[in-house]
Amino acid sequence: MRLIIHHETIVVSGKVQGVFFRASAKEQADQLALKGNVRNLADGRVYIEAEGTAESLIAFRGWCVEGPPGALVNSVEFQRGELSNYDSFTIIR
Repeated sequence: MRLIIHHETIVVSGKVQGVFFRASAKEQADQLALKGNVRNLADGRVYIEAEGTAESLIAFRGWCVEGPPGALVNSVEFQRGELSNYDSFTIIR
């Protein structure tokens, strides 16, 4: 059976910088076998590209809504996209 892989772009707003959001997102992505990347945006939001199974992405979305301890998530935008076939999940500094 072949797994179907999906790509999502996720933008998280609120108090999401300076609270280890990127490092925590990578930890969650690795646990869920997701590939992609996470980076801070100049306007204070966090931008994530994630690829994986539908089940893993659903679990990751749930985590993004809460974020790590210390984060205060105001909103999360999810959008499906084209696969980039990432090899791993990385933090972009």
